[in-house]
Amino acid sequence: METPYSMSAHYDEFQEVKYVSRCGTGGARGASLPPGFPLAAGRSGTGARAGLPRWNRREVCLLSGLVFAAGLCAILAAMLALKYLGPGAAGSGGGACSEGCPERKAFARAARFLAANLDASIDPCQDFYSFACGGWLRRHAIPDDKLTYGTIAAIGEQNEERLRRLLARPGGGPGGAAQRKVRAFFRSCLDMREIERLGPRPMLEVIEDCGGWDLGGAAERPAAAALWDLNRLLYKAQGVYSAAALFSLTVSLDDRNSSRYVIRIDQDGLTLPERTLYLAQDEESEKILAAYRVFMERLLSLLGAEAVEQKAAEILQLEQRLANITVSEYDDLRRDVSSTYNKVTLGQLQKITPHLQWKWLLDQIFQEDFSEDEEVVLLATDYMQQVSQLIRSTPRRILHNYLVWRVVVVLSEHLSPPFREALHELAREMEGSDKPQELARVCLGQANRHFGMALGALFVHEHFSAASKAKVQQLVEDVKYILGRRLEELDWMDAETKAAARAKLQYMMVMVGYPDFLLKPEAVDKEYEFEVHEKTYFKNILNSIRFSIQLSVKKIRQEVDKSTWLLPPQALNAYYLPNKNQMVFPAGILQPTLYDPDFPQSLNYGGIGTIIGHELTHGYDDWGGQYDRSGNLLHWWTEASYSRFLRKAECIVHLYDNFTVYNQRVNGKHTLGENIADMGGLKLAYYLHTVTPRPIRSGYGSTARSTHYTGSSTHTTSSSSLPLPRTGASSDGHSPSTCRC
Repeated sequence: METPYSMSAHYDEFQEVKYVSRCGTGGARGASLPPGFPLAAGRSGTGARAGLPRWNRREVCLLSGLVFAAGLCAILAAMLALKYLGPGAAGSGGGACSEGCPERKAFARAARFLAANLDASIDPCQDFYSFACGGWLRRHAIPDDKLTYGTIAAIGEQNEERLRRLLARPGGGPGGAAQRKVRAFFRSCLDMREIERLGPRPMLEVIEDCGGWDLGGAAERPAAAALWDLNRLLYKAQGVYSAAALFSLTVSLDDRNSSRYVIRIDQDGLTLPERTLYLAQDEESEKILAAYRVFMERLLSLLGAEAVEQKAAEILQLEQRLANITVSEYDDLRRDVSSTYNKVTLGQLQKITPHLQWKWLLDQIFQEDFSEDEEVVLLATDYMQQVSQLIRSTPRRILHNYLVWRVVVVLSEHLSPPFREALHELAREMEGSDKPQELARVCLGQANRHFGMALGALFVHEHFSAASKAKVQQLVEDVKYILGRRLEELDWMDAETKAAARAKLQYMMVMVGYPDFLLKPEAVDKEYEFEVHEKTYFKNILNSIRFSIQLSVKKIRQEVDKSTWLLPPQALNAYYLPNKNQMVFPAGILQPTLYDPDFPQSLNYGGIGTIIGHELTHGYDDWGGQYDRSGNLLHWWTEASYSRFLRKAECIVHLYDNFTVYNQRVNGKHTLGENIADMGGLKLAYYLHTVTPRPIRSGYGSTARSTHYTGSSTHTTSSSSLPLPRTGASSDGHSPSTCRC
């Protein structure tokens, strides 16, 4: 789906899920409080992660030569396929099947697909991306409501249309209460007449529940103001309305003991997606900050607040102070999980941040009676110490208004058109999006977010077969086999580290298509045991949020089930979770043209096979490589092997630092992990053609390797209406698509 300016990122392009301290509230951190509704302009991105560094400068040059040669072969392969598989080729000898046989038809379709994507007028030595993708880009204009458009977005549109049709049906699918609820929820979102009729009233009730603006008028009464309790409002914001304020609370696997859940506390509470936007260090940031100020004043006015300009200025100033003490997710400190992991007792946490009442706050949210010895993980110790000082030095009225604002901004997208228009105006300044999303697409996005598994059950019932699941599982095993072989050939990794790497590969969990419980309606129903009505959209949202929080807090005393899925099966995404040592490939991404069960294996290897290799590589990078075979944060490398790993990774940093896109240099350090994962995925998928535990039929033997390279370009083919997204360039760990071929 397209990326609107909203509280969640949609899975519109192949980008792995954020993990641990590199994300906001939610993402791949696990069950969270709040469960993942940050205001975010931009797609679901990731932190920079490195991969298995088999690449030195000479290898990069050699691979470039191979890509060039393979590109030329791919043109010839496509031409030969079109010539010899056409109607006049029927009856040709040499053991070829008849004209109408499935294999011949499938390969002919694959050849036409490749030929249509290519631009043979481009010299692949000079621009392989345009050579491999130019034909597709020439035929597909960027839609008016999109900033970027590519092959992945096209698959997303296909999936989206399927989901809309499923939701429009009065029945069908596996049945169950969850399916009825998701359809009712979708209709409530579409009922704009009722949403307009209610106007700001639903939000005004929430604001009243939080005590109103300006301490509910207590600012004018010193005695009443003295009774104000920051912790009670934090409970409302974090534990009732799922709004991260000052910090985030999440329930996730313990990085050092992945068999148990733990409460984690991290830096959070900014409304804009990047801390640098608050610092106004350049002209673009100044424009965005000014647009945000206008947005704040507009929402406050719509909600009938007094002294709007003053409130907006004070809240913005507080957020700027938070931005100044927030550490960039690309800082070396945040990249090293071991340095951020700090397990403390509640008693110790109270001493670190004396201006917060932690036991009371957590008791309220978790409905527990925690002891002072209860352990939590603090991921931003210095930040929280400074937050405590910020609380001490900030007037109560301003703190109160900031917390209420965080609730307002999280929920405002669910209100009437004036609120949505204000959001869109801010989006236009941040990302250049001129046309707002149509309502049906917005509502489908909300259904995905709040009823992901219920919608997923409908999707896989009709659009992903058990046979396809088995084929992809075998493909994953093929890629794992190749990695095992490649590990043995690494000359920079010693025997002890290789043994640990093989063990991690052996224990790695692979989830394909969908979780099996989706085939049982009663199991899906348990995920959505809250009320939904067709005339109460905003209340439906609140019910969903509160139920999600209930599920999250219950996990703190539950046994860990590492087979659970983070994303629903219709997600157009793929991801690797280090603290589970788990790769997941949802059904949403296992669709033509990335994966087609009828295509030759060489094209599937180049498409989805490259993505599988990409995710597999993340298990051994500078992020995933910090976790052992069980998903525990444990350094399993010898010092000698790890030092060589870092030197090879630095080589990739320098390589990408020299790439320029739209007169902007690619940041090789920020994109390090994704660059190596891209290269590793391409390399692993390529070697499937040379070393496999069983023969691979391509239909044309020697053309298998050549079709691999153009097939591998499929998932990075895209174009943009802007040189670079105004807020995405520094927050996205992926290089521009032209550098990912």
